[in-house]
Amino acid sequence: MNIDWNGIYGQESVKNILERLIKNSSIPHAFLFYGANGIGKEYTAIKFAQNLNNCLITPEESEKISKQIATFSEPYIKYITPLPRGKSETDTSGPFEKLSAEENELYHEELAKKIQNPYYKIRVPKATQIKISSIRDIKKYLSFNFSDVKYRVVILSDAHLMNEEAQNALLKNLEEPPEGIIFILCTPFPGLLRETVRSRCWSIPFQPLKESELVKLLVNKFEISKNEASQVAPFAGGSLSSALNLLDQDIERLIDKTIYILRYSFGRKYHSALMEINKLLEENAVENLRIVIQMIITWLKDVQKFRFRADKYFFEKHVETLEKFNTRFPDLKLNDIVSKLDRFASVLKNNINPNLIALNIIFELASLTIPKKEKNRALV
Repeated sequence: MNIDWNGIYGQESVKNILERLIKNSSIPHAFLFYGANGIGKEYTAIKFAQNLNNCLITPEESEKISKQIATFSEPYIKYITPLPRGKSETDTSGPFEKLSAEENELYHEELAKKIQNPYYKIRVPKATQIKISSIRDIKKYLSFNFSDVKYRVVILSDAHLMNEEAQNALLKNLEEPPEGIIFILCTPFPGLLRETVRSRCWSIPFQPLKESELVKLLVNKFEISKNEASQVAPFAGGSLSSALNLLDQDIERLIDKTIYILRYSFGRKYHSALMEINKLLEENAVENLRIVIQMIITWLKDVQKFRFRADKYFFEKHVETLEKFNTRFPDLKLNDIVSKLDRFASVLKNNINPNLIALNIIFELASLTIPKKEKNRALV
């Protein structure tokens, strides 16, 4: 039985689970692939669809069907993604029916990029929801009957962007799926899906990519130089999306901004620290704040590495700040603050105000440098 995961970076536990299901011919009718953006959930869904069918047919048939799946060709696979709402569109309109010619063209250009590079994230302006019409369109897809493919797969990208009505419509499909139809819901925010939807899916968590895997992915799939990829990987939190965002923003600028945030916070210049963070949150606030948190954590790890006179630091150009901090606070325990920062990053997905989290970060950093006597007085 030839199972091919070529092109999937990391996710060994996920591949092992799916491989066992294929070998045991025990395939659930619905999956929930969840984990951070940019770690391969959708590409794994595509490869899973190919592997399911490749194990049942001849090599010649396998090549044909794999190509159809890789190009998102119906009825072999149905790919659903958020779309903009067209002018005068109603819930009875088809998903693409009321879109302008420009929006239709842009979507198909984006889809072509994803076909070329399955790690590519489709981006269409104002595409903020998976429309009810897209979910209702599944019924038409299910009506097709193709004997040359045993398993057909419906992939929902950013499944959490279904509204209540769309989730209710999907639920009807999940409750009584036709034989040979498999649903794969991909999302970084499973908690935004209804429990009744989640309970009907086999949940599989995806893990952040290792730095080495992320570097290879950036080099091989996005033609980023190895030097640039190695520079951003430590700050990306194992996410391709974050790494690409960092590359767009200028990593050197972000490193400098992080140093300013740290200096102002340690000096208890709260307003100045918040102003620096706000400059980075003007666009894509949640993602950028997550990156800032990761950069601060990396700096704190550099502080610890400096204590042991390591040879290499991520903040190589700012070694003097590491030295000054360790000279002033040689015995400071940093594990607690790193754990708190990790928690701040994890709650960002819960729609908590980024500015509130930013203030908490500043106060936690400031508390590190408050003399013990002052802390005690504050508690009295």
